[in-house]
Amino acid sequence: MRGGRVDGTAPPHAFAPAVRRTAALVIVCLLLVTSCRSGTPGPDETPPLRPDWRELTLPAPSGAPGRLMLRDVTACGGRWYLVGAVGGPGDATRPAAWTSADGVSWESVRIVADSYYGRQNVLYSVACADGRVAAVGAKSGGAHANPRVSSWVRRADGALAEVRAGFELYGGPQAVNVARMVAGGSGFMIVGNRVSGAAVWLSEAAGEFEILEGAPGLATDEHGVTWLFDATPVDGGWLAVGGIIGPGRIDRDPLAWRSSDGWSWQRVPVPGTDEYDELQRVVRVDGEPVAVGLRGRAFGGWRAGPDGWERAGGFGAAASSGVPAVRGLSIFDGQVVTAVNDGVRHALWTSADRGASWRSVALPREVPAGPVSSVAVFGEPGRLLLVLDDGAAGAVFGLSGLAG
Repeated sequence: MRGGRVDGTAPPHAFAPAVRRTAALVIVCLLLVTSCRSGTPGPDETPPLRPDWRELTLPAPSGAPGRLMLRDVTACGGRWYLVGAVGGPGDATRPAAWTSADGVSWESVRIVADSYYGRQNVLYSVACADGRVAAVGAKSGGAHANPRVSSWVRRADGALAEVRAGFELYGGPQAVNVARMVAGGSGFMIVGNRVSGAAVWLSEAAGEFEILEGAPGLATDEHGVTWLFDATPVDGGWLAVGGIIGPGRIDRDPLAWRSSDGWSWQRVPVPGTDEYDELQRVVRVDGEPVAVGLRGRAFGGWRAGPDGWERAGGFGAAASSGVPAVRGLSIFDGQVVTAVNDGVRHALWTSADRGASWRSVALPREVPAGPVSSVAVFGEPGRLLLVLDDGAAGAVFGLSGLAG
């Protein structure tokens, strides 16, 4: 895990030797294949949509004042949930969360921390289903400055409480990263990676998680080194997405997994290119999965149907510096909306045809790439929320339509 980062990425010094060597090859390959255009639209490209973003006001959480560090947003059961932290002097942080009935007027959520690092967590992923809410956060610390990860669950009294867990559940010598919290009808899942490859943590009610690592089909094996980025509930279970580095290869190919219960996984082939490809986020549009990830020197969409996965349209371009990544993916009034980091700055894109074609969407303010900047997006019918942090201040914006 990467010291000072709480977005689920992993630091080179936290890897076991074999994983470290693989990671180095991947980073070299990624930098090679992403050395290209700056991502600025050319004169013949469609101009970006410029919707009517409205900045929303968040109440200050209890405790000492500080800057808001906003990381993720979701909604279910008629309520919205926003998580992050309050930053203080130096590297001081404390977890923070808010909730809203309409996505406009917000109230602070009481935080109940149970550990030394929990009291310093930056909450970076939140999920909910059927009125149940859970989050995951981290704070770098200890001798190697690795993220100390905690899961959180909303109690009956409305407070967001840290869940006590053993250190090696998320950390320890097998740790690589803890990426995202997702939720569905069968419970909660945290996706991430261990030295053994792709891994998940499972819980019915988010009160206590159990790890599944080294699992056949999911973890690294003779077919390649696996990496897991995201998952979503689907009819009959779960769908997870990521990538695999095959034997003798140095670049990653896209890969998906299916599971009926979260414990047994089967790989699902996904078409790639001769360049670096991976699926980083996934959602469902009218019940059918759509994923977004890196495709060579740009970003691309993939979609699944009755005949399996197929490549959809590409968009954007990676900068000649930095490491590009997909930072958010959601559905808003039937359109796919994704937030990406091209290595220099964050950008927003939308597709009205399940990823076949894409159009850029102007952000309300510029958000440069960096270790403490972030963009997240989530949509519900009639309401889209954009959460951003430019490294100096966090803000949340809403809109009711993408026209503009």
